[in-house]
Amino acid sequence: MDMNQYLEVFIEESKEHLQACNEQLLELEKNPEDITIVNEIFRSAHTLKGMSATMGYEDLAKLTHQMENVLDAIRNHKLKFNPEILDVVFLAVDDLEAMVQSIAEGGDGKRDVSDVVGKLLLIEKGESPVQSEAKSEVAAAAAEPLHAAKSHYDEFEFTVLQQSKEQGFDTFEITVALREDCLLKAARVFMIFEILEKIGEVIKSNPSVDQLEEEQFDHEFTVTIVSKEMKDDIQKKLMKVSEVEKVDVNPISLDELRQYEEEVEIIQTTVSEAPANEMVKNADTPNKQEDKKATSSAKQASSKTIRVNIERLDILMNLFEELVIDRGRLEQISRDLNNQELHETVERMSRVTGDLQNIILNMRMVPVETVFNRFPRMVRQLARDLNKKINLEIIGAETELDRTVIDEIGDPLVHLIRNALDHGVETPETRKANGKNEEGTVVLKAYHSGNHVFIEIEDDGAGISRDKVLAKALSKGIVTEQAAASMTDNQVYELILASGFSTAEKISDVSGRGVGLDVVKSTIESLGGTISIESKLGHGSVFSIQLPLTLSIISVMLTEIQQEKFAIPLSSIIETAIVKKEDILNAHNQRVIDFRGKVVPLLFLKDVFEVPVFEEEDDFYSVVIVRKGDKMAGLVVDSFIGQQEVVLKSLGNYLMNVFAISGATILGNGQVALIVDCNALIK
Repeated sequence: MDMNQYLEVFIEESKEHLQACNEQLLELEKNPEDITIVNEIFRSAHTLKGMSATMGYEDLAKLTHQMENVLDAIRNHKLKFNPEILDVVFLAVDDLEAMVQSIAEGGDGKRDVSDVVGKLLLIEKGESPVQSEAKSEVAAAAAEPLHAAKSHYDEFEFTVLQQSKEQGFDTFEITVALREDCLLKAARVFMIFEILEKIGEVIKSNPSVDQLEEEQFDHEFTVTIVSKEMKDDIQKKLMKVSEVEKVDVNPISLDELRQYEEEVEIIQTTVSEAPANEMVKNADTPNKQEDKKATSSAKQASSKTIRVNIERLDILMNLFEELVIDRGRLEQISRDLNNQELHETVERMSRVTGDLQNIILNMRMVPVETVFNRFPRMVRQLARDLNKKINLEIIGAETELDRTVIDEIGDPLVHLIRNALDHGVETPETRKANGKNEEGTVVLKAYHSGNHVFIEIEDDGAGISRDKVLAKALSKGIVTEQAAASMTDNQVYELILASGFSTAEKISDVSGRGVGLDVVKSTIESLGGTISIESKLGHGSVFSIQLPLTLSIISVMLTEIQQEKFAIPLSSIIETAIVKKEDILNAHNQRVIDFRGKVVPLLFLKDVFEVPVFEEEDDFYSVVIVRKGDKMAGLVVDSFIGQQEVVLKSLGNYLMNVFAISGATILGNGQVALIVDCNALIK
């Protein structure tokens, strides 16, 4: 069977199981007596082992098998869980993640796991993994790839074997060994498979057929076939192929296979016979029954979902964007022709495409937990490296964001959390001296508000020192003394996002190299978002990120300046207003208006974008009041056209750095409207 078609599903599911292992291990650290958590980890490891063996990834299967042994001993109360075991299991998960990543990048998933397998073997025997060199070598030697008494078979393969049995076919597991000096291994494999296909049907091969054809095996491989031939006849026919040294043909009983597959242990090591026998006796414990029920319910749930490659959703989105442009064009034609039937048809089409748009956007939405779930493990390790006690709280992990935003937001959040741990939370001694709890808290929170998602990283650490930041900014030439004197606290705090800025007393592996936070700011702004900082010295800091729900289709207010169209995103607009010319005031060489008791500066877009003026100004100005954080501005345009949903198109690399323009869109009448970047205008 060609396994390549299942590779993508294997990679995705493996990542999910490994993430589940990480999360449950952290939970187990807090509740070491809770056997239900051990059962959850065991299930993930057991499933991963089965998938790996089926796909032919021996190192993965070997390591998960040994990890599974240790977990089984814990859940059957033969081993007592302790931090030493946790550290070794975490090492095993790290190796598994590296192997899965290697496979995802087109590699073979091979890795030297003898060291960690050796440690797991010693734990299973009830010994400490910190042993003499001699014991480690014995354990590592015992951890070499072991051949299972029987191969793994998935449900599909079992069904085929069952149906073949009913039709009078026998199942054989054939192990073929080629001579060590065999030069053309692939040619011999081809000849063997040619014979096998004449006498029966090949159900499974280990290694896979592709690996055999590419000679990715030593000198031995195993094939499972169904056939009506006799065992001795099969052996004789295969031995006729030149350079075949040995052929073992083993008839397989289906009942034996099914029973064997359901047992917890598939590979028994030679190092620890007694515990292995005990585990076989306990194969049908209540825990095992729970496993079966959980697997059954999981299968029912999975049948209602399908995996779709994100590239397909991107293509679907691009096609829908074209449909939105045509919808706008049809609406324009309908208004111009004033035909009732056309008007009704276009109206119905608009409703249907609106529903379709919501479905497509929802398909692309992914919970932020896909990003958040990597942080508990990271925080645990960093806290240890920094000798700090830190509790990470995650709130709102179910909040959803567009997949394109999710893919980009991970690295900025890593930088901000590292920064909170290194610069924010103090050491236990310092916290105790300041009357605080020894354990610091970092809260990672996500929530929806309007058309935006907010992500906040809050710590109860030392906070940011205004004087220290200003002194560093002045010494680096980031601000002038005159500008520094008039800056608010929040403006000063945001200086730490400037390129090359760092207040670290000494450089560490965690942060403090003068890079990172400027990358955070530029990444978030490239996603159409903003970042703000609040802090109270001695009490902690809050980094708040505001992001759009989606990047491709946005609601805008269409405006006109002379004969040109500009679109202002509704997410930035507070309201629109008509202002008399005499109501405009001057303050600090800036034209301003009094808007609900606040002084709001005016920006004339015709001046900002250098629009040629053909008509005289009126006595009234059309103003769009926009906001970025706590700052506001009034954008002066000639007239309002109305609200519309538009497709945001990039201007491309050539026009990437155009000031205050985030992209363009095609309107219903075929005209191009530029989309205004309000964040750039309010800087």
